Amino acid sequence: MSDTTSTTTMDDTLRYELLEGNGPKGAPTGDPVMSVRNLRVSFNTEAGVVHAVRDVNFDLWGGRTLGIVGESGSGKSVTALSLIGLLDDNAHVSGSVKLNGEELIGKSDEEMSKIRGARISMIFQDPLSALTPMFSIGDQLAEALLIHNPDMTKDEVRKRCIELLTLVGITDPENRLDAYPHEFSGGMRQRVVIAIAIANNPDIIIADEPTTALDVTIQAQILDILKVAQKETGAAVVLITHDLGVVAGTADDVMVMYAGRAVERASIDTLFERPSQPYTMGLLGAVPKPHMPAEHRLVPIKGNPPSLAAIPAGCPFSPRCPMATDECRVTEPELLPLEEGEGHLVSCHHMDEIRDKHLTYADVYPALEPLLPKWADVPRDQRPVVLEVKDLVKTFPIQGKGLIRRNKGTMTAVDHASFTIHEGETLALVGESGSGKSTTLMQIMDLVVPEEGTITVLGKKTSELKNARDRRELRRNLQIIFQDPMSSLDPRMPIYDVLAEPLEAQGWDKTKINKRIGELMYLVGINPDYVDRFPSQFSGGQRQRIAIARALATSPKLLLLDEPIASLDVSIQAGIINLLEDLQVQLKISYLFVAHDLAVIRHISDTVAVMHLGKIVEYGDTEEVFTNPQDPYTKALLSAIPIPDPKVERTRERLVYRDGKLIPASSLLPKSLK
Repeated sequence: MSDTTSTTTMDDTLRYELLEGNGPKGAPTGDPVMSVRNLRVSFNTEAGVVHAVRDVNFDLWGGRTLGIVGESGSGKSVTALSLIGLLDDNAHVSGSVKLNGEELIGKSDEEMSKIRGARISMIFQDPLSALTPMFSIGDQLAEALLIHNPDMTKDEVRKRCIELLTLVGITDPENRLDAYPHEFSGGMRQRVVIAIAIANNPDIIIADEPTTALDVTIQAQILDILKVAQKETGAAVVLITHDLGVVAGTADDVMVMYAGRAVERASIDTLFERPSQPYTMGLLGAVPKPHMPAEHRLVPIKGNPPSLAAIPAGCPFSPRCPMATDECRVTEPELLPLEEGEGHLVSCHHMDEIRDKHLTYADVYPALEPLLPKWADVPRDQRPVVLEVKDLVKTFPIQGKGLIRRNKGTMTAVDHASFTIHEGETLALVGESGSGKSTTLMQIMDLVVPEEGTITVLGKKTSELKNARDRRELRRNLQIIFQDPMSSLDPRMPIYDVLAEPLEAQGWDKTKINKRIGELMYLVGINPDYVDRFPSQFSGGQRQRIAIARALATSPKLLLLDEPIASLDVSIQAGIINLLEDLQVQLKISYLFVAHDLAVIRHISDTVAVMHLGKIVEYGDTEEVFTNPQDPYTKALLSAIPIPDPKVERTRERLVYRDGKLIPASSLLPKSLK
């Protein structure tokens, strides 16, 4: 290990050489590629100085993956950006970041530009933003090569570009070099970004939420490609994610961050087997288990992360921690080894108690509550039907290119889809992007005559609605909740007006509106005194609760939920799931739930409809579909779900659906990875 600039006595405990091999690759050997010591990053803002990263220490080894996890605002992305020098001018960075012994802190942007892309590369969350829309894929790959290898000939560049696209699994690479980013799907664009990142065989690859908002099958493919990239380059990988299933199947070591600091660090197996910091326990406990039937309610971590401009005294987690004592509120604990001679580091005043008493999540957090009964006394077939979709068809014209765009045919987005939702139950509509889920939702929400088939809402066929008045009356009982609450809430309107708008549209008077808004705020767990605030003044989870309150304003019988928790942290996600379950039991409301997170689907739904290329290929009871899938596409979809258990992840076989057949995903990998 290279020397550090710190004089801290903690240095020996920070060496991962002390870590007993507990994971697929055992303990790291040799010198690290990068050593980070006492890294601090702060920003000057109107609210004061934001301490985004506080005394973070870690090492990176070639061929190993460090997973950095934590809630939004914990400092994960700022830590990563500081390694590659991409923070803005307002950032104040101190400490030491050494790449093969060379200090990076203090280098100018011009000096760092010679290192970025050559020795350190980055894969961003949104590939469409990372790629320039006006340049072809080939041009952008060539730029990444030529900027660090100006002597390469045109033929050498083209040959290398084809090699890179082949490596990341893009078919027909010779012709796809001339394509533009908008002509690629989201998963294909992310493959291109990975190809650019590995173009110059870097020592370190930083992947910042590389699979967020991707379907489970595409996510699994991207993670496989990331493994290919690491194998080909021998690079150390830093994987930033809030998906603990992704970490379990990808990382060798894990660092958990909270309020800008590392609060626990260990090998992957150690962390999942023996989490020893209450915050880590809370994160792991809030995650739905897709490989197990749902037996109890999720337990979210209460409260919200602190403002980094006003970090509380003592342990920053103490206001939310079930074990907090007076000591926790006064002194911030150091990051110390849990056992002498181990590399498992924990920042907690109660770490000795947790270790000696072998405390687990169940000991630290409140007792797990059983799932709330939903219409247990009334059989499903005896409950009223709130939505019936029968043989629904929706097509779109395919237009040619050019000034005069003539129709070249039609594309069938929904192909004779049929399903039924009874009162008080949840039907989940699952499948990959492009399978027809959202189109089905929009066809129902539009309340218009479908091309073919019928849509019956609360006993009324949409084809029989005579005028806008009939549709408005029916729409009172049919509402939708979108994925991004910030986009669905008007940022210029206070929450009172946001909630009042649908009530005013239904002709409510002001007195009734005032009373109803207070009821709605209480119903979704937000202080009614906050109705004068604007959406930007709330956290992501609170904004989604407001979006739910708005949808509930007119007391609907059916809610359509389009990826309502996709952008939320796991702890906040657990709270929203519990809220939806509470509302369903309390109001006897029905849900049509669309999501790509199948772990959540198994937890919250009663029945599942699996869509593929517009058709429903499997439909039935949730537990039956998850435990005994019949359609090969369903089997492939379920096998791609990331499971938050590293040992399970390493032993199961992922399947891929190709040409109507199931094949092992490993058969598609390069020979070096098989």
